Amino acid sequence: MSPLEPFGTRLRHAMDERGPLCVGIDPHASLLTAWGLNDDIAGLERFTRTVVEALAGTVAVFKPQSAFFERFGSRGIAVLEKAVEELRAAGALTVMDAKRGDIGSTMAAYAETFLRKDSPLFSDALTVSPYLGYGSLKPAVDLARENGAGLFVLALTSNPEGAEVQHAVREDGRTVGATVLGHLAAENAGAEPLGSFGAVVGATLGDLSSYDLAINGPLLAPGIGAQGATPADLPSVFGAAVRNVVPNVSRGVLRHGPDVTGLRDSATRFADEIRAAVGPR
Repeated sequence: MSPLEPFGTRLRHAMDERGPLCVGIDPHASLLTAWGLNDDIAGLERFTRTVVEALAGTVAVFKPQSAFFERFGSRGIAVLEKAVEELRAAGALTVMDAKRGDIGSTMAAYAETFLRKDSPLFSDALTVSPYLGYGSLKPAVDLARENGAGLFVLALTSNPEGAEVQHAVREDGRTVGATVLGHLAAENAGAEPLGSFGAVVGATLGDLSSYDLAINGPLLAPGIGAQGATPADLPSVFGAAVRNVVPNVSRGVLRHGPDVTGLRDSATRFADEIRAAVGPR
C-alpha cells in the first residue's frame, strides 16, 4: 500500500472541500428505537448502512463510537469494519472513538488494531486517553506517524467528572490538561498545514482563554447539538484556535433519520452554520 499523506494534511483538505463538520455514528439503543428499528444486529446494520449511504459522499469526517458496535460482539465489530471501509472509500475520514489507553505491549496492540494500514479497522485517527501518563501513548504516536494516521488525545472533556483530573494542578503550576496540550504542541511542531496529533476539547466548556489551544493540530469538539453547544459558541470557546476545530455533531444529525433527506439536510445545515461561525480557514 502506498504511504498516506499525514492525517493533518488530509483533514485540512477534507474540511476545506466538504465543510468543517464531523458526524458521530452513535447507535444508542434509544436512537435505534426512535428510527423504528430493533436493538439487535439487524437494527444496527440498517442504521449504520443508512447513515453511510446518506452522508459518506458529502461530510468530511465521521466518528464511529466503537462501544455501540462492540456491545453486539463479533457481529457488531463486522458492521463497524464495513462502515469504516465504505466511509473511507467514499472519500470521508474516520476518527475511531475508542478512547484506548494502556501501557507497553497492550497499548501497541490497541494501536495496531486501529492505526495499522492493513488492519480491518484501520481508521484515519483514533481517540486515546493519556491518563496513564502521556508517554504511555508512544506506541500509538509512533504507529500513527508511520501510517499517516492521527490521534485525538483527551485533554479538556465536557463531562463534569473530568475536571478532577484535567484541572488538577501539578507541582510546576500547570494543570494536567495544559500539560497534555503542551505535549501535543511538541508533537505537531513544524507541521504544515496542520499537525496530526489533536486534542479532545469540549464545545460546552465556555471560556478556555486560560489554556493555550494553539497546538498546531486539530481540536475535536464534541457537544454541539443535543449537549447544548451551538456553532455560534465556537469562537468564544476556542478563540484564535477556532480555525482548527473539528466540531462533532451526533444526535443533532442522527435524530433526523431514518429519512435520508432529513439526515442530509441536517448535516448541511450544521456545516453551513459552523462555516459561518468560524469564518475562513
